[in-house]
This record gives sequence, structure tokens and C-alpha cells, in this order.
Amino acid sequence: MTAGTSLTHGTTTAEHELAALQREHGGPLFALLFRLCDGDRQRAEDLVQETLVRAWQHPEALHADGFDSVRPWLLTVARRLAIDARRARQARPPEIGDEVPENASVSADHAERAAAMLDVREAVKTLTPEHRDVLVLVYFLGASVAEAAQTLGIPPGTVKSRAYYALRALRRVLPGYAADLR
Repeated sequence: MTAGTSLTHGTTTAEHELAALQREHGGPLFALLFRLCDGDRQRAEDLVQETLVRAWQHPEALHADGFDSVRPWLLTVARRLAIDARRARQARPPEIGDEVPENASVSADHAERAAAMLDVREAVKTLTPEHRDVLVLVYFLGASVAEAAQTLGIPPGTVKSRAYYALRALRRVLPGYAADLR
């Protein structure tokens, strides 16, 4: 198989031999590699191509005396390439595309959070002092309903009611943030 020998249509003997190898052994090579690649068609096709490139790089293996067929040599090369490819994939971390993983937390940037905080502060100022005191204790300072009731000197049911109506008023004032307040 010499790359320099030209035929009539501008193709070389090596190209014809490679095409003949593909026609004769491509199907069995693909079938083996498809199984070894766990059904990944694209990877199997890539490995068939790589196997044929190896055959082109080693013409002595294709024309060795004593072999009736080159198929065993091709299948061995293909199997070894598949094993190498699998080991290489296992040695590096898995690839991910542009999509955000489901468990990744996405947070707004600092400027967006600062603007949102200013919007919420302005909206809280529009509430009555009673409603504002309940929201500050329960939502901003983390007090329980019982602790807020004791601090304000009102029944726990009144704390719950004021918190409900305060959030409802904020939803009206902050329509873009309504989903965040639920």
C-alpha cells in the first residue's frame, strides 16, 4: 500500500485499498465497536475510522504472509482502541454542556440583590407600623410567632393575621417579586 501510486481518477492505490477495507470489514468492525461503546453510535463510528487509519499507517500488517484475512488484526486493533477510549473517559471528569446542573444554586449578582433589597425596604415603609413591626420581627429577625407576640404584647393569632396582611400588601406593591414572597 503505497500512498504515491496514482490511478486514473486521481485516487491512490492506498485510498482504494482503504475503501476496500471499509467495504469488506466496516460492518463487523462497527458491530463490535457499537457493543463495546454501550450503544454510542457516534463513538463507534469514530473508532471504526481510527481503526482504518491505523491500518493505513501499518500496511505491513495488511500484507503479512501467513494470514488469510486481516479481519482478526482489525478487530484486535478496534477492541484495543475501544478499551483505551473507555479508560480515557473514566480518567477525566464527565463533560457537561452549557446547561446548568439541576442541583446547582443560581444566585443573582450583587447589584441585583442590592437593588432588590432597596425595593423591599421602600415597600416595607409603606406598611402601617403594626404590620411593619410584625414583619421585621418574624421575617427579618427570625422570631417565632410566640416570641413576636410576647415582644409586641399581642396575641399570637394577631401576629399571624398581621403577617398575612402585611405580605399581601407587599405583593401588591412589589408585583415583580410576588413569586419570591410566597
